[in-house]
Amino acid sequence: MRIALAGEALIDFTCSSGLSFEGHEGGALTNSAIAAARLGQATGFITQLSTDMFGERLLQHLQGNGVDTQFVLRSAAPSTLAFVARTPTTNHYAFYTKGTADTLWAPEELPALPDSCRFLHFGGISILTDPAATRITEMVEAQRGKRIVLFDPNVRPSLIPDMDAYRAKQPRWLAASDVLKFSDEDAAYLAPGKSLAEAAAMFLAPHASGGQGPRAVVVTRGGDSAGVYRAGQAVLEVKPPKITVADTIGAGDTFAAGISVALLEQGVEHAAQLDALSDDAWREVLRFAATAAALNCTREGCDPPTRAELQAALLK
Repeated sequence: MRIALAGEALIDFTCSSGLSFEGHEGGALTNSAIAAARLGQATGFITQLSTDMFGERLLQHLQGNGVDTQFVLRSAAPSTLAFVARTPTTNHYAFYTKGTADTLWAPEELPALPDSCRFLHFGGISILTDPAATRITEMVEAQRGKRIVLFDPNVRPSLIPDMDAYRAKQPRWLAASDVLKFSDEDAAYLAPGKSLAEAAAMFLAPHASGGQGPRAVVVTRGGDSAGVYRAGQAVLEVKPPKITVADTIGAGDTFAAGISVALLEQGVEHAAQLDALSDDAWREVLRFAATAAALNCTREGCDPPTRAELQAALLK
């Protein structure tokens, strides 16, 4: 196991017309786990799945894509469900999470990740509902310094009744993180009134002054660009390939997975190596992740590319 991800596992019901919906296995961290595995890195997932029909489908989905499920717990609680209505520029969600299996993840003993695991992802809606939210936070805090921790907040405002209270929790999540990845849409909630550069500088400030916090902030702007901010250095940006968009579900999740996969391929296995990574290497990381996300968007639902598909696209 080289990459581990902790978080939600749910069924996305996407609207085809009116009240007609089609189900897909999903959840931000689940999507990222599938993407990382398809991109060729040994990947493990940490969650709790229901024993209902949806939980069985989710388990099959993970295992069928080569994701290690040794840290997946099971529960008789129901599965989390999400209903998605697409628009030309974004997606609108309705979530059903009360008393569901993944939100109740709270093992007495936290998972003992193998030494081979170099990256740990968290974020999404799994950090919104206790007991899972608190236990996941405790887990990533315990792993900081042992793994490179990537935080992808993937803000879903419909699930956050008090945005000020949500923002008040950010310092703890950021202090546990080495890489922060967010979209321009997320930025409006994470750092209201600030430009992307100002938001990135604010999140980088604790580490830059000798404290704990992200060493790199990666920001995505849909089909326009993806960039990385580092303290004291100019932003580096790449443009994703031009595509015909079929669906944007899972694009950010695929991008997040691509970041960790590409960093591993650049030889980054410890947080301190992020500071020494060259501009050219960072451009390759961003191009890798942005191309993977773009390929996902050419298909319906979250359907990340295989490594062979991505390699072919990178060679064009």
